[in-house]
Amino acid sequence: MQDTVTPVHPALDLGWRWRNAFEGLGGDFHSRLAPAALRDPYWIARSQSMARELGLQDDWWQAQEALEAFAGNRPLAGSAPLASVYSGHQFGVWAGQLGDGRAHLLGEVQTPGGDWLELQLKGSGLTPYSRMGDGRAVLRSSIREFLASEALHALGIPTSRALCVIGSRTPVWREDQESRAMVLPLAHSHIRFGHFEYFYYTKKPEQQAELAEHVLNLHYPECREQPEPYLAMFREIVERNAEMIAKWQAYG
Repeated sequence: MQDTVTPVHPALDLGWRWRNAFEGLGGDFHSRLAPAALRDPYWIARSQSMARELGLQDDWWQAQEALEAFAGNRPLAGSAPLASVYSGHQFGVWAGQLGDGRAHLLGEVQTPGGDWLELQLKGSGLTPYSRMGDGRAVLRSSIREFLASEALHALGIPTSRALCVIGSRTPVWREDQESRAMVLPLAHSHIRFGHFEYFYYTKKPEQQAELAEHVLNLHYPECREQPEPYLAMFREIVERNAEMIAKWQAYG
């Protein structure tokens, strides 16, 4: 079932300080578009610890406006929704151009502790990268993502987090009819290796270099002090990924 309903409510201001750095890279990197609304939304799960990290009050979820905003029905003041383009492998096979086919990056929010976290809506409707998909997420996988990320975090394993899962009584079809849902993942960055692969395989070295500069400045500024900043950043990325994967294996 295709659904292109767009938000109709005025923007909700949560008092967050936003930084839309990835949006500033331009149209070669993403497509600007609003998420599609989730009809008849209701709460499924919330992470109170994640909410506190974002500076939200304990009763933040009791406001209908918050439910509408995180269901994609109401824009968040300061956000700049977009879907990014990247490439990669699927099922062990090079798939060429992929992208955010069912997700919208909203931008970065500064936490009270001074950290920056990117907010994303997943299951938020069709984008130019949806291919044959419907742009939606189902409830079972959304709950699994929420529980897995919270468990990994509690175990001290690097992971994205999720603020909440929201359900809808509007059906979505996979092998059978299922319930529709929306997840709000958070991470320091949603940039993938596939973002770099996309510009490599499409022979766009200038954009690849611009992306590398973006990652270096925002996420590895300490590498600027090294004689070879990009090599230092690459080494840091390799080491962090090796440690993360080792912890995956250690915990099964």
